[in-house]
Amino acid sequence: MKKESSISKLFGYAGSFKYLTIASWILSAVSALMALIPFILIWKIIKEVLKVAPNFSSAKNLTYYGWLAVLFSVISMIIYIAALICSHIAAFRVQANIRSKAMHHIITLPLGFMDSIGSGKIRKIVNESSAATETYLAHQLPDSAGALVTPIGLIAMLLIFDWRLGLVSLVPVVIAFAIMLSMTGAKMQQKMKEYQNSLEQMSNEAVEYVRGIPVVKTFGQSFFSFKRFKAAIDNYEKWVISYTKDLRIPMMLYTTAINSTFAVLIAAALFFTRNKVSDNFLLNLLFYIIITPVITVTLNKIMYSSENMMIVEDALERIDSVMNMKPLYESTAPKHPKDNSIILDDVLFHYKDVDKNALKHVSLKINSGEHVAFVGPSGSGKTTLASIIARFWDVDSGEVIIGGINVKNISKEELMNTVSFVFQDSKLLKTSILENVRLAKPDATREEVLQALKDAMCEDIIEKMTNGMDTIIGVKGNYLSGGEAQRISIARAMLKNPPILILDEATAFADPDNESKVQAAFSTLSKGKTVLMIAHRLSTVTGMDQIYVIKDGEICEVGNHSKLMQKQGLYAHMWQQYNSAAKWKVGV
Repeated sequence: MKKESSISKLFGYAGSFKYLTIASWILSAVSALMALIPFILIWKIIKEVLKVAPNFSSAKNLTYYGWLAVLFSVISMIIYIAALICSHIAAFRVQANIRSKAMHHIITLPLGFMDSIGSGKIRKIVNESSAATETYLAHQLPDSAGALVTPIGLIAMLLIFDWRLGLVSLVPVVIAFAIMLSMTGAKMQQKMKEYQNSLEQMSNEAVEYVRGIPVVKTFGQSFFSFKRFKAAIDNYEKWVISYTKDLRIPMMLYTTAINSTFAVLIAAALFFTRNKVSDNFLLNLLFYIIITPVITVTLNKIMYSSENMMIVEDALERIDSVMNMKPLYESTAPKHPKDNSIILDDVLFHYKDVDKNALKHVSLKINSGEHVAFVGPSGSGKTTLASIIARFWDVDSGEVIIGGINVKNISKEELMNTVSFVFQDSKLLKTSILENVRLAKPDATREEVLQALKDAMCEDIIEKMTNGMDTIIGVKGNYLSGGEAQRISIARAMLKNPPILILDEATAFADPDNESKVQAAFSTLSKGKTVLMIAHRLSTVTGMDQIYVIKDGEICEVGNHSKLMQKQGLYAHMWQQYNSAAKWKVGV
């Protein structure tokens, strides 16, 4: 199957605006040809000056040719401006359409997509890749049309006035062009991909590093403690140095060749006039010395256009990598859960690009209104198990059933209204507390939001804020601690009032005072609901109806606290370790 060209892809995003892009090409080409006419008029001026020399006052057409050259220059500029207006309008539309389509597609992808690929990487793909297409369409593409037409006109002029000097002046051009091709071929395209990969990775790790600064500062660690960020920077440095060294000699040769036209012309002129110098030859030589710098400018435009084309091709490939990801399956005839029970039937799941299964043939049943906990060592699959219930991912085999219906046959909106997830690291937007809570129910009244905040034990937070629940979080000193942010998230869940609630280590970042309030809020929130709690603090799960102990993606023990302690298995061992750690203190 023939690979679709980058221009075709860009036209696909442009819609009817592609005709403006085509118009910009034509106008740019016309402008480039018009810009050559003043050089012909300069030739006429030189010819007349040499003809009447030294009696320059007898030259009659100098002013006429001069103003005519100015006129064509102005016309060329006006046409070029029109070309840029067309190209910019089309480029802005393409950029907006790429971002819009990418974001609309991203929201159809599994909810776990953002965590797996990284928010920094997504931001770079959506923002910077679309911005690369705007720069190319708005500037480089119309310039490349003019750059392709200009050499045709120049070659015709160079060969018409004096074919010998014309051919000589083209020698360094051919050499420079050959060197340019060596720098912009398949090898360079691969280098450009590596460059974008290293930038992407560094961007992603930078975001993670910034998020982790509180932890780094808390434990008195340096920048080097964040090894992945340091490795990303080192990888970028290594690539840049290698890339610079690879292009050092070719770029030096290219620059020398493209700027040597003048020297080659002088050498050729000395050779051709070794016996005699004619006025016509001198005229053409002066004309060629004046016009050949245009070749340098033109070739540079072609080179940078080629480089930017590679950037655009890489940008479009990255956009395609997102657009080609399959969205979650949605049933054309969705069904409604009959209750809040949860069943996992022989579930198998593994993450992309990971050979090992994260979940291995997991089966369980949680009755409506039952409160259960998932515990186990780090990396055992607890969060993954909860994530597939909320359909952050679709399982590879087996079934996830809520209320007797496979989650794949429940509409996305109903599933999101049925299951609510409270994470250990709460995500709040830089907007008012009111709007942060109202995200769960956009049509909620102020009274409903206020009641949810009260139920989540957030009254002390509202009281200390300058504008109450209308206070914008993150500006003018209005910041929340981890525990306070968690309570706002709980208020959001309370407003949503879902029948199934998943708590992922929701008190992990809370101080003792906040933890007591968070636990009280949970008690209110959990009434009458099916609750799944992921916990490392085993003291929080002792009152659960059932505790599932997860190890290596499998359920190895099931029961309440008393039964599991009697088994003297993994849970009892974890309980013993937990209590030992809780009693440990620094000696004085």
